[in-house]
Amino acid sequence: MRYKRLGRSDLEVSEICLGTMTFGEQNTEAEAHAQLDMAVEYGVNFIDTAEMYPIPPRSETYTKTEQIIGNWLQKTGKREQIILASKVIGQADWMPHVRGGKACLDRENIKQAIEGSLRRLQTDYLDLYQVHWPDRQTNFFGRLEYQQTDKETATSIEETLSVFGDLVMAGKVRYVGISNETPWGAMEYLRASDKLDFPRIISIQNPYNLLNRSFEIGLSEICHREKIDLLAYSPLGFGVLTGKYFDQQPKNSRLSLFPDYQRYSTENGMAATRRYVDLAIKHQLKPAQMALAFINQRTFAGSNIIGATSLQQLQENLKSTEIKLSEEVLCEIEAIHRQFPNPCP
Repeated sequence: MRYKRLGRSDLEVSEICLGTMTFGEQNTEAEAHAQLDMAVEYGVNFIDTAEMYPIPPRSETYTKTEQIIGNWLQKTGKREQIILASKVIGQADWMPHVRGGKACLDRENIKQAIEGSLRRLQTDYLDLYQVHWPDRQTNFFGRLEYQQTDKETATSIEETLSVFGDLVMAGKVRYVGISNETPWGAMEYLRASDKLDFPRIISIQNPYNLLNRSFEIGLSEICHREKIDLLAYSPLGFGVLTGKYFDQQPKNSRLSLFPDYQRYSTENGMAATRRYVDLAIKHQLKPAQMALAFINQRTFAGSNIIGATSLQQLQENLKSTEIKLSEEVLCEIEAIHRQFPNPCP
């Protein structure tokens, strides 16, 4: 396992981060704890969660993931060995169970969110606290086009960063980051930090995989020049890049249980996936490991957030760190990408 300093922080994170959004929905607490044990044994020191997890969000399971992780930290005593990250949600009137449907990124909401996360995770501080998505109306979660609106009520980025600054000063948060952000949003966070001496973001957690490399178009240069690292989520495109969805919907798989999650199952997406899977087989690679290894080798990736529902899946994904893709494979990946550029936003 390799480690990398995240942004301009002193956090040395493993190149693989354990994603936890299945804990409490597709995985029981015992299964989740087994995953955490395995990941740490392989050298993972970075765990990412969120107040709204597990996915899909439901009132019955809201905050359950953080509770499960907190119980594991308490049981194992490994808090000081772990770099722990969580997230606060932006505006979400579609989740009435979160702060009465009035969740946003203002001072009172963030204060309530962080206190809840710390309590559930059974810790006094988070190493990284992230905005889960923007408060404003913009293009994220699979939307490519930006639609202008004059009827927007969004908390200012300056207010959000001001609260984050107070959390850092109080010792409840060490560093801050953003997620599901656009180039404008990233630059606005940086502008506000420089102008008002607020905490500087060290990371951006956005989707990045062989079917969606839109991060490269605008955000990659910002991250390079501003020393911000990508935390890549959905590295297997909801599991599509494993190739398991070509002819069937495997029992208890995410797409069979939650059919609304079809972002990566478009006609062009499946056609591109077929090419990537064939490429992996040609070079005697497992499709999932090739897809993950591609991200592991990207210079702008601070960590690759993997998730699994079984220990077998997790072990295979962790072993992607043992693979270095050849120049030949990388060139063939680029050829497929030119034929199917970002087929799935």
